[in-house]
Amino acid sequence: MKIVIVAVGSRGDVAPLTGLAVRLRAEGHDVAIATQQPFEKLVRGCGLEFRLIPGDMRAGLTSAGTGIKAAVDLAAAVAADIGAGILQATEGADVLLLQRMALAHGHLVAQARGIRAVPVELCPSLPTEEFVLPSMLGLSGSLGRWGNRALAGAELRLPTPFDGALKDFARSLGLRPAGLGAIRRRIISGTGPVLHGYSPALSPRPADWRRGAEVVGNWWPVAEPGWQPSPELTAFLAGGPPPVYVGFGSMVGERLPELVLRAVRRAGVRAVVQRGWAELSVDSDDVLTVDEVPHGWLFPRMAALVHHCGAGTTAAGVRAGKPVVGTPLLVDQPFWARTVLRAGVSPGWQPLRELTAEGLGDLISAAVTEPAYLHRAGALAARVRAEDGAGRTADLIRRFSECEGVRAA
Repeated sequence: MKIVIVAVGSRGDVAPLTGLAVRLRAEGHDVAIATQQPFEKLVRGCGLEFRLIPGDMRAGLTSAGTGIKAAVDLAAAVAADIGAGILQATEGADVLLLQRMALAHGHLVAQARGIRAVPVELCPSLPTEEFVLPSMLGLSGSLGRWGNRALAGAELRLPTPFDGALKDFARSLGLRPAGLGAIRRRIISGTGPVLHGYSPALSPRPADWRRGAEVVGNWWPVAEPGWQPSPELTAFLAGGPPPVYVGFGSMVGERLPELVLRAVRRAGVRAVVQRGWAELSVDSDDVLTVDEVPHGWLFPRMAALVHHCGAGTTAAGVRAGKPVVGTPLLVDQPFWARTVLRAGVSPGWQPLRELTAEGLGDLISAAVTEPAYLHRAGALAARVRAEDGAGRTADLIRRFSECEGVRAA
């Protein structure tokens, strides 16, 4: 089959899908990844076909500011622009695998062409009685059995900033106009597969999900061929005890460099700070700021991890077997922060907008000095490493491709 994986977002949204794509290619499929230009090198470096979707989420994220409103405004702007690009980039496909931000447009394209469409999600995406579904609002936790379901149902019927662009795009394809909620309700009530690429050891499949909704295990990014750490990083790691990793993803406030420095000194640790899209930089003899370093290489060399709890970063940390201090901001980040806390591999978390040097320093200190966190993290890592998310996905796609139910509703 000709499979096109469609992904829009940050590196954490795109990189895990390279591992899935390589596995599908090994199974004999013709596979391409359709994404935006900043990830062309990533895709081609895996030996995969790259198809361009116009736009640059990195430029938008670094200029949009922080907070929920900025994220929603950016997502709405992206929704207005990517439809035509997805239509062109998926020409000739038999099956579309659709990541979260490309899901609605890709679903409409699949419907118009009469081809198969499979959502590939990095966090829970179907309503459940067990917990509050991760959303743009960054809600997490539980409102009880009925409250969780009621909130999910209400969100599916609320208008969104994306609806106008989606309805216009549906009309351009000769389809009945549909907003985001209508498309998601169609997927939720359908019979086709919805595949979730995270570990069931960390977040098990809810018992009340419909048939076809599966938690398959993580999809791991492909290691960049020939990558080597810089001499500065190698020397820093060799020059003292294992440091703590600090990374805040794509959206960072101006106050954080000084806050991070005070926190690591309060905890008495060294730190490696990932610059990221937001250009975070901390200067000190006991802190090294680095550019892009593969988490699969870096995290096993750390004492503990401080991060925003994005899905990909959380998965890499769990696989490395390291304690986690969460600093979530929005979308699915609070969900994963609560999840690692519940798993016993985190001493706690602070929302990014409420972060203090004292609070962060104390959490870091607990993570590196209390052996129970490291012990539980190691046990969880062993379970996660034993999973084969890409292999299970390939098997499910092979089986689902024989059923009419896999087609876009």
